[in-house]
Amino acid sequence: MKITLNRLNDDFLFECTNSQGNSILLDNTSQPGAKGVSPMESVLMAVAGCSGIDVVAILKKQRQEITGFQAEVEGERIPVDDAKPFKSIKVRFLLEGNIDPKKALKAAQLSFEKYCSVSKTLEPNVEIGYEVLVNGEKV
Repeated sequence: MKITLNRLNDDFLFECTNSQGNSILLDNTSQPGAKGVSPMESVLMAVAGCSGIDVVAILKKQRQEITGFQAEVEGERIPVDDAKPFKSIKVRFLLEGNIDPKKALKAAQLSFEKYCSVSKTLEPNVEIGYEVLVNGEKV
């Protein structure tokens, strides 16, 4: 796996591109007019995307009918020397459709305990929690 990072302006706007040519923009969001996400926001996005792929894949294999899927991710940071790494991350899955709530909860559990490489990478240093709502009801 390889990405390239190219600076796009005289400040902090970078384009990160993978080997397939897909890209995202990273920027210093503390500056006015930022045109990309911050690197730390991209970490939260990666957790959401990785676990989201897992949950959807597991539920599709179980023939669950997903008509809506959203994840909200919040990270709490703590100062460590001059950096501010994440202390904890919480993921909230909001699913809609003809979905067995127990299967949805099990899918999230499997993602974080077994399959999600992003959360597994962060896990030694970051507490990761999750909750699942199906059709507006907390499971």
